[in-house]
Amino acid sequence: METILKYFPELDELQCSQLTQLEQLYPEWNAKINVISRKDIDNLEVNHILHSLGLVKFVKFTPGTRVMDLGTGGGFPGIPLAIYYPEVTFHLVDRIGKKLRVAQDIAERIGLTNVTFQHGDVKEVKGRFDFVVSRAVMDLGDMVPLVKRFIAREGHNAVPNGLLCLKGGDLTAEVDKFKNQVLIDELSSYFKEEFFRTKKILYLPL
Repeated sequence: METILKYFPELDELQCSQLTQLEQLYPEWNAKINVISRKDIDNLEVNHILHSLGLVKFVKFTPGTRVMDLGTGGGFPGIPLAIYYPEVTFHLVDRIGKKLRVAQDIAERIGLTNVTFQHGDVKEVKGRFDFVVSRAVMDLGDMVPLVKRFIAREGHNAVPNGLLCLKGGDLTAEVDKFKNQVLIDELSSYFKEEFFRTKKILYLPL
């Protein structure tokens, strides 16, 4: 928690307790199901929890905001974001049932009440959301046609409703077709750890 608190000193006692529990529960689950790379589980706090919270640095969701986490896997970025935003609702979607069950179990054990889960394809999702978030799931060109229909027209946040992706590496080719629309924010401008040197937020209003 030390690194997270360095960047998010505003976290209250309950939030700190829930985030601390993540650092205990994910390794416990990972010993049974490979939710996070076994080589990377020791870097859970920075590479997964803090990385997920990077979206907070870009936009502060207002209470009542509705967010879909597409391809959540074991619950990233959805679960850390749901801890940070108890008055925002998160719908976590993934096609791999065993990973989603991990996320659901952890959410229940830490007492999250603002998350729902759906096992299956994104085409089966119903409803509207202010934002769709994802973490290294698929190419923007493939994702935008899938999620565009879910974005609600009316927004109440500082930035218009749309898609928020956490990605890394060279994204030149991926963003080229959206170059007049996509905004790229460097996570290294917020977090000083080496992991974030090539990590970015892609924001695309839809």
